[in-house]
Amino acid sequence: MLEARNITLEVDDGEDTISLLSGVSFCVPKGHFMAIVGPSGCGKTTLLKTIAGIADATDGAFVWDGRNLMEEGDFDPSEIGYVPQFSIAHDELCVDECVENAARMRVCASGDELDAIVDRVLLETGLSEIGDRKVKLLSGGQKRRLALAMELVCNPRILLCDEVTSGLDPRSENEIVQLLRDLSLKGGRIVISVTHSLSQLDVYDSIMVLVRGHLAYHGVPQAMGHYFGVGSPEDVYPRLALREPVEWAQSWQKHGEEYYHRMESEQKIRMLRNGEDMQADAEQTQEALPQPGFFSQLFTLLRRRFALLMRDRSQLILQLAMIIIFPIMVALFSSKGQEQLLILADTQSNDIAMEIQAQQAQVEVRAQVGSAVSGIIMFEVVLLGLMGANNAAREIAGERLIMEKERFAGMGEGAYLASKAIYLSVLLLVQSLWMFAFVQFFWPFRGDEINHLVFLILANAAMTSVCLGISANSRTADQASLLSIYLVGFQLPLSGAVLALPEMIGVVVRPFISAYWAWSGSIEGGLLPDVIKAVKSIVQTSFSSANLCHMVLLAHVLVGLILAYVGIRRSRWN
Repeated sequence: MLEARNITLEVDDGEDTISLLSGVSFCVPKGHFMAIVGPSGCGKTTLLKTIAGIADATDGAFVWDGRNLMEEGDFDPSEIGYVPQFSIAHDELCVDECVENAARMRVCASGDELDAIVDRVLLETGLSEIGDRKVKLLSGGQKRRLALAMELVCNPRILLCDEVTSGLDPRSENEIVQLLRDLSLKGGRIVISVTHSLSQLDVYDSIMVLVRGHLAYHGVPQAMGHYFGVGSPEDVYPRLALREPVEWAQSWQKHGEEYYHRMESEQKIRMLRNGEDMQADAEQTQEALPQPGFFSQLFTLLRRRFALLMRDRSQLILQLAMIIIFPIMVALFSSKGQEQLLILADTQSNDIAMEIQAQQAQVEVRAQVGSAVSGIIMFEVVLLGLMGANNAAREIAGERLIMEKERFAGMGEGAYLASKAIYLSVLLLVQSLWMFAFVQFFWPFRGDEINHLVFLILANAAMTSVCLGISANSRTADQASLLSIYLVGFQLPLSGAVLALPEMIGVVVRPFISAYWAWSGSIEGGLLPDVIKAVKSIVQTSFSSANLCHMVLLAHVLVGLILAYVGIRRSRWN
C-alpha cells in the first residue's frame, strides 16, 4: 500500500511563499488503478512528482509497505516507473533499440534474460509488430506505448503516468487507458495516471480530484457525481469554482471516510475475483533484478551515442565538412609561409650598401615569417576550438529531459559523464590528428612537431570540455550553442595574437582564453629559435612557458568536466 500523510509542498518565488500542495492525504492499495484529475494548475503533476521523489515535499510523508520514504530512503529505481509528458526516446532509434537500451540501463541480466524482457514488454504494450520502426515515425499513441514499455523493463510495482493520453484521438486514448488498466491487474501493481480527460473515468478504480493543491475528493468514480451533486463528470469543474479550495478540503476531511469505505470494499471484491492471478503475478514482480554497474551503463550509453551519430545525417555531414574544410582553410596560407621561411638566412656582402639593403630585407622577411607562422598556428587553434564547441554545445542540453528521466531510473551521473567524455574524446582526437597531419603535409612545422600536436589536442579538448560544462548548465540547447559561439568568438581578439591587450586586461582575461595557451605553448615550446625570434618581432603579447601552458589547458579540461558533472546533477525537470 502507498499512503500519503499530510503532503505539503511550498515554493518561494522571491516575494511570496506559494503553496502547491496543501495537506494532501490518501491511501492507494496494491493492484489499484487511480486517476488524478482537476483544473489546470491544480497540482496534479506536482503531486505525481512528489510521489516519485522528483519534487521534495516540505512537510508530510509517504509510506510504502510500512516504510517511511522520508526517513528510511526513497523508492528503489526498480520499484517505480515514471512516464513523463515529454518523449523519453531518441527519434533516430528504433522501438526495440529503445526498449533494449532501457533494459540494459535498468536491469542486470544475461543476453537471453535481456531478450526475454524486451520481448515481454513489447508484447505487453502491443509494440511487437513495429519493433523495427524508428521513433520519429511513430504516432502519438505508439509513442505513449513505447514510453510505457521502457518503464516496464524493470517490472515496477508502482507506475506513475503524467498525461499519457494528452493529445490522442478517442480510440488511441481508450486503448492506452485499457492498457494501463491491464497493467494494474498484474502483480498487484499500483498505476496512478494524471489526466485531463473525463471520458474514461469508469475504467479507474478510484478518482482523485485536486483543486489548487487541495484534495477535494478521492473515491470510486460512481460516487463522484453524488459527492459533488452533479449529473456528469464534466460538471465537476464548474462546481469546484463555486467554493474556495480550502472549503473543499475541509468538506472531504469531514465526509471522506464513508467514500473510502466503499472504495476499500470494492477493492477487496476485485482482489478476491482476481486473487490467484494477482498472487502469481505478485511473486513474479517481487523478483527484482539488480541495477547494472558503472561499466555496463557506460557501454550502453556509448553504443547508443555512436549509433545516434551515424544516423543523424545532418550532424554527420557537418562533422565531415569541418574535418575536411577547416584544414584546407589553414593550408591556403601554408605556401606563403613556407616560401618566406626558406628565405630566412644570414646574408653576407662586402658592399656596405648591399649589406644594409640585405638587413632591411631580412627584417621584412622576419616580420612576414613571424606573422605567417603566428597566424597559421592561431588559425589551427581557433578552428579546433570551433570544432570542440560544435561537438559539445548541444551534447547534454539537447537531451536534457531524457537524461533527467534516465537519472531518475537509476542511471549513474558518473557513467553518463564518462560516456560523454569518451565520445567527445574520440571526435576531438580525429579532428586534431587530421588537422595536424593535413597542415603538416603542406606546411611542415618548424620545430617540435609532437609538442605542437599535443597543444592542438589540448586546445580542442579544453574548448570541448568547457562547452560541455556550458551545455550541462544551460536551460536549452539553443542557449548552450549561443554561449559556446560567443566563447569561441572571443578567443581570437582576447588571445593577444593579433593585437596585444593592455597588460592589466590581459592578466585578467588570459587565464580563460584557451587559444592563447595553445598558441603560446606551440610557439614558446615548439618552434625553432630563429622562427621564435621572427614571431616575437611582430607580436607584442608576452609568451608563457610550454609547461605552464600544458597545466592551464589541462585545468580548463578539468574545470569543464567539473562544471558538466555539477550541471548533470542539478535537476531542471521541475
